[in-house]
Formats: sequence, structure tokens, C-alpha cells
Amino acid sequence: MEDSSDERGLRQIIRRAIDTALIPVQAATSKSAQRAYLGTLLFTTTSIFLLCISSVAYALFYYNYIPQIGVERVIHLQFGDGHPHGSADLSSTLTSLQAYDVSLFLHLPRTPSNLAAGNFMLDVSLLAPTKSSSSSTTSPLVSTSTTPNPSTTVAHSRRPAILTYVSPLVSTASTLSGIPFYVLGWKRESEVLEVPIFEGVSFAKGWSNIPRYAHVSVEADEKMQFYDVGLRFVARFRGLRWVIYHHWIVSYVGFTMAFWTSSMVSCAVAWVGISRFWAAGVKDEEDDDDAKKKKVEVKKEAEEEGELDPTSMEDLSDTSRTFPTLGRQMPLHFSGRRDWVKQEDEEKMRQETVVASTSIQPLGAEADDEGDEEEAIASWRDSGIGTSLEDADRRRSVQRRRRALFGGDK
Repeated sequence: MEDSSDERGLRQIIRRAIDTALIPVQAATSKSAQRAYLGTLLFTTTSIFLLCISSVAYALFYYNYIPQIGVERVIHLQFGDGHPHGSADLSSTLTSLQAYDVSLFLHLPRTPSNLAAGNFMLDVSLLAPTKSSSSSTTSPLVSTSTTPNPSTTVAHSRRPAILTYVSPLVSTASTLSGIPFYVLGWKRESEVLEVPIFEGVSFAKGWSNIPRYAHVSVEADEKMQFYDVGLRFVARFRGLRWVIYHHWIVSYVGFTMAFWTSSMVSCAVAWVGISRFWAAGVKDEEDDDDAKKKKVEVKKEAEEEGELDPTSMEDLSDTSRTFPTLGRQMPLHFSGRRDWVKQEDEEKMRQETVVASTSIQPLGAEADDEGDEEEAIASWRDSGIGTSLEDADRRRSVQRRRRALFGGDK
């Protein structure tokens, strides 16, 4: 017995230890924990997905909002029909309502004719697209005319330029000292001029107000030689564009987080709305099911109540009725519920009378019983009612009791 009790105690201790060890496992695998895991997984997945979407959205916003900060186009000058002139296609690289600094750079050799030209004029015109030029791929300025159409000119400017003056002595000394570099090709007797043409020029909204072509004309008294001629547009950012361009890391983090926060709030609002709508729909379905169940139950109860019980008096009427029959048959008599109740009460009274009459009483009580019976008989004889079936039953029951009593005395 002691060994069995020790074993039971050891089993209880082991069971308690196992239950205590399984408490964290049960807590980690409970339904509430599973719901928390599912919610955390959905939140994390949605957050990462929306973060990627926000990054892509910021990239698209940056691409569409920040224009190219520098645009360069090469001008191919045309010679032989007056002053050298040329044009370039700007395509759609410029943006409306954005200030630009426009400059013209010229790479010229230091030839005697260029030095003898002295000051020369640079004429630059920015031209808007036309219906005829928008459908063609070539510039409408490739012709013998050196003067653009004023009706399509968006901006126009004329600026002077000149090569840097160098005295003969300095020029000779510089040439002698740089002979090795000239021989090796590391140095050339040329100069690059960068002449500002427009400062902070901007264009109104609309495709017809943004330049599509640029026309350049060089006006000089002497014939000039050129290596390269180009036009450079530099965007001058202000306000938000300046912040986004010069502080792009902070801008990326700030705008991405703003996009992500708005996306999360929108998803949360949508989730709450969908949850309420779904819950309302489920509740309506449950209410409909409950209503259907109640209707079925009421119908069943009505069917059960509608079934007639041959032994029940609930379906009987309170009024007795007599229905005639055909021929010489006796009429049909229907006893109402009151008659049934009355008959049941009378039957109960008769049973009680029979039980009382059959019980053994003391000798002194026989005379009283006989007197009571004689009074009951006399009252029955004196009454004028004796034609009903109930009176006949009562009379027979009294006679049976008398026979039973007197027969016992004999």
C-alpha cells in the first residue's frame, strides 16, 4: 500500500511538472496567439509591400517633378550663304515654369582671321513647335534662310563675344615654352568661349510655349573658323525642387514615409469599412437564419397543436348541440366541454362515496349511517327529478350500499 501511494504521488508530481512545462507551449499555440501571429504576419507583409509601392511612387514622382538639370545640344553651323548659322532639336527635355540659364560655348582656333574678327555677335532664338514641324523628324530651320519666323519665337537674345587678347611678346613666349606639349598633342592653340545668352528664362504652361528648336547665328565682319559650337541649358532649381535635388536622401526618406503612412491609413480605413460591411452582412444572414428557424419552429408548433387528441377535451365546444338525422333514427346529441367536466366531477364523487361506504366503521356509527341513508332515500323520493340517467345511477349505488351493509349484519 505504501508503494502504491508513493507511486501515485510521484505520478502526480510528474504530471504537474509536465503541465507546468507545457504552459508556454499551450499559450504559444492558443487560438488568441494564432490570431496574433496571423495579424502580425498580415501587418508585416502589408507594410513591406506598401513600402515597396511607396518607393516606386517616389521614384516616379521624382522623375516627373524634377527636370534634367543640364541639357546640351551641338549646333552644326552652315557656311556659304551669309553668316554661319545652325539649329538643333531640343525635343521635350525642357519643362514649363522652370528657370533656365542658357549659354553658348564656342571652340575656336587662334587663327589670324579669328583674331582679326575682334568682336562678333551671337544671335540665339528659341522656337516653339508648329503643326507642320511636329509631324516631321527634321528641323524646319535647315534651309538657306538665316532669320527664323518671329511668330514661332519663344525667346530671343543677342550677345557679343571676342577671343582673349594676348600681346605678341606673351604669345611668343607661351608658344616657345609649350612647344613640347604642342608636339605631343597635349596642348592646342585654341580657345573655348562660353557666352551667357539667357539668365533665368522660364516658359509658360502649354506645349506651344515650350521651345522645341534652337537657332544660332554668328555675325562677324571676317570669315571665322570653328571647331565646335554647342548650346547648354542649366536648370536653376528653387523651392521644393531645390530641396529634393540637393538633399535627395532626406527627401527620399521623408516622402517615402509620407506615402507609406498615407497608404497604411488608407488600408486601415478600407479594412475597417470592409470588416463592418462583412460583419453587417454576416449579422443579417444570421438574423435571417434565426427568423427562418423561428418560422419553422412556429410552424411545427402549429402543426403539433393542430393534431387532434381523441382523449383531450381542449378541442371540444362549451355548448351542447343536437343534430337531426334522416329517417326514424334517433337524433345525435353532442355534449359540450361543460357536460364532460360535470360528468367527471360526478364520477369522482361516486368513487369517493363507494370508498367511504365500503370502509369498516364502529358499531355506534351504524345507526347514524342508516339514518343518513333513509334521509337520502326520502330526499330522493321527494324530489321530482328521477328521469335522467344520472338519477338512476345514483339510486342503484345507494341500493348496493344498503345491501352490503345489511347483508353484513345478518
